[in-house]
Amino acid sequence: MEKNVFQQAKDALMNMMDMGQSPNDEEQQATQQAIDAAYQEATPEQQQQLKELENQLQEKNKLDG
Repeated sequence: MEKNVFQQAKDALMNMMDMGQSPNDEEQQATQQAIDAAYQEATPEQQQQLKELENQLQEKNKLDG
């Protein structure tokens, strides 16, 4: 079964948070594109989950940076 756009974006965000090093620009851009696409099709609950994951990633990047 093919993953929907929301699940792909969620997986991309989780992968970026699990990386031992900071993601490169290409990885960040690809993840942001997946998030943007997911927002278009996501339910309000899914949009909230994406926003929370984005916030967690931003916090992680601040700590790593």
